[in-house]
Amino acid sequence: MTRHLSTVALALALLIAPLAAEAQQVGKVYRVGILLAVGTPESAAARAFRAGLHDLGWVEGQTVALEFRSADGNPEQYPGLTADLLRLPVDVILVVSTAALPAVRRATTTIPVVAATMADPVGAGYAQSFARPGGNITGLTFQSNELVAKRVQLLKEAIPNTSQVALLWHPRPDTAPPDVYKAAAAALGLQLQVFEARKATDFEAIFPAMARSGARAVIFGNSPLFAEHRQRIAAIALKHRLPTISGETGFAEAGGLMNHGPSLPANFRRAAVYVDKILKGANPAELPIEQPTTVELIINVKTAKALGVRIPPPLLARADRIIE
Repeated sequence: MTRHLSTVALALALLIAPLAAEAQQVGKVYRVGILLAVGTPESAAARAFRAGLHDLGWVEGQTVALEFRSADGNPEQYPGLTADLLRLPVDVILVVSTAALPAVRRATTTIPVVAATMADPVGAGYAQSFARPGGNITGLTFQSNELVAKRVQLLKEAIPNTSQVALLWHPRPDTAPPDVYKAAAAALGLQLQVFEARKATDFEAIFPAMARSGARAVIFGNSPLFAEHRQRIAAIALKHRLPTISGETGFAEAGGLMNHGPSLPANFRRAAVYVDKILKGANPAELPIEQPTTVELIINVKTAKALGVRIPPPLLARADRIIE
């Protein structure tokens, strides 16, 4: 009888062990490190990413833990922030832009990395190709270089009598260099002067300087710093009567004249799909880098009226959305 009970107990143990192991795996809480250029866990980028994870069935605090770290606009903080995440450790790292990638790549070649926005990942050496990245880095591109010329053209159409424009520029490695903007402006007979902003407190001094320089309109280089402070920038630009165009989502809604480019919230939601696949076992080396398929032109006619700018009807007709 005792031998029979022992046999039954052993059989039950053999059956229960795999189930227990499976339950432990199911109950695992995956950890995702998120490197923000600026902002907080409640920023637009963070909210969009959270929404994307939620749509895929992840529950924050139960199946996934999100570890946010912000550089507060200072790229020199990325090495320390990355080291902090790796000490936790994390299962995957999400970077808001490729400005963080040099530090992340130096720190690890094994932890999967997803970039929500990249300008030229192949040219910058972060991937072997778009179709097959080949390393631990994958994600989405913002295609800023290709869209620069189009934005300059749109600004020229909106303000046809201008000959001088200003570029608001945040020096970072993941955006088109100023020479790209200058070439696009020169092709349309425009003179372009670059004004560098390294921190948010620079804006109040830069816009008066732009107006004094003779600039009649402003183009924004892509930067999380500008996206985070879009409402403030739009208000300062309006105060100095400078029409603006940006490539990042939200500037027209915030009071800028126009924005033209892919949807940033869509990029961050899509980044959640990459993280989901990696946490379920996908190899980042084999996850193709995606390029945006839709580009939006949004025009704020309320801002145009406040600036005394009459947007030509053909340009208005091409807008995907008009804010009144």
